[in-house]
Amino acid sequence: MKPIPIQDELLDIVDNRDVVVRTELRSVIYQQKIRHIRAVNAFIINNKGQLWIPRRTATKALFPLSLDTSVGGHVQSGESYDQAFDRELQEETGLVLKDMDCQVKAYLTPLEHNVSCFMTVYEIKSSQTPVYNPDDFCDFFWITPTELIEKIETGEPAKSDLITLAKILYS
Repeated sequence: MKPIPIQDELLDIVDNRDVVVRTELRSVIYQQKIRHIRAVNAFIINNKGQLWIPRRTATKALFPLSLDTSVGGHVQSGESYDQAFDRELQEETGLVLKDMDCQVKAYLTPLEHNVSCFMTVYEIKSSQTPVYNPDDFCDFFWITPTELIEKIETGEPAKSDLITLAKILYS
């Protein structure tokens, strides 16, 4: 399958304090490898302590067929982290934020945590398996954080920040 090109959107570029300094197209940001952008990620965790980890589709331009966070995406220009999380949660899983037991788990930066961008990471407590968007994901696992880290360390393809997030939040 041929990867689908990255869909362009306007993203805010931020300074070292996460203050917006300008706006740029996503394609330009990726081409220039700019890390001073914003994103949201979330883990759905069940009552057994297992994370819901989806696998990205083969048509994704970046990290095809790789494991991913339960929810993730860019904060679009003018959006807050919470607004982006609400939008991404609905787009990727069909879940509605106001109906979920959710909390901010961490705020991470590329400077302090060696992640790909500035990000807020959320945790959703739910044992309900999401009905995921088939344009985003093709498979999923309920897996403990330790099992996830072992899978990635033994060669399972994963989105670049996934192992870092799992270690920071759950090790």
